[in-house]
Amino acid sequence: MNTLSGRRTRVLAATTATAGLLLVAACTSSDNGGSGSKTAAGGVELVKGGQLTTCTHLPYPPFQSEIDGKVQGFDVSLIDLVAKDLGVKQEILDTPFENFKTGAFLNSGSCDLAAAGMTITEERKKNVDFSDPYFDATQALLVAKGSGISSLADAKAKKVKLGAQAQTTGEDYVKAHGFDPVSFESSDAVLNGLRSGQVKAVVIDYPVVQGWLKNKANADAFQVADNINTGEQYGFTVKKGNTKLLAAINKALSDAKADGTYKKLYEKWIGPYDASAASPSAS
Repeated sequence: MNTLSGRRTRVLAATTATAGLLLVAACTSSDNGGSGSKTAAGGVELVKGGQLTTCTHLPYPPFQSEIDGKVQGFDVSLIDLVAKDLGVKQEILDTPFENFKTGAFLNSGSCDLAAAGMTITEERKKNVDFSDPYFDATQALLVAKGSGISSLADAKAKKVKLGAQAQTTGEDYVKAHGFDPVSFESSDAVLNGLRSGQVKAVVIDYPVVQGWLKNKANADAFQVADNINTGEQYGFTVKKGNTKLLAAINKALSDAKADGTYKKLYEKWIGPYDASAASPSAS
């Protein structure tokens, strides 16, 4: 399994077309208010003054990826709403996905929150506090057209070489169902593994596959052979005990669902709106 420990950490601007956020320069911290204050609206304490620092793992479209030199996506847009409520800007830090499970970058004070299309699990709850669920997710089995693979069970029966993204619930799921998957560092690497023939099929979150298939070349070459409902839901995470920031995130999500912003962003980044995704219950 690739632990991603050698991946270089990068700081990137988080900018969406709707919010128009620009790269935030580091501010001198103070407790006197203003852009340099580490205390935002509602008494939320930030790791850096004047900005909401978000840990993510790139790329993971349509939730977060670099588009035209800027980090954009569904997660980015939702956290922009939180930043706006707090009166600050969002800045994104690209980090290894394994650290999301342990909360390492939250505990070290590198980030205020993590947003990475992260599934809520009991194991992860031991290390971090999750927001309310903001997205219902399923897994998808993607194969080349004409492969003859019709389902995950069929792939197992035919002893198909399967790929998955390392450290994800998709990888955990296929391992639990008797596969020994090839682990790839990122979602892009998963697709490239399928495209290059390293694997004959891949299992990854369905919204990611939806994003891939919006590309005509991908749609001409690949197809979804199986949808796997694992009951997964995504949540944002904060350091355990950070109740004020957690409340701010949950309020922004609730407001967005109530005023139609969530629906608008869902349709922009994910696809046709599924009303059930707007009001998921906690796992």
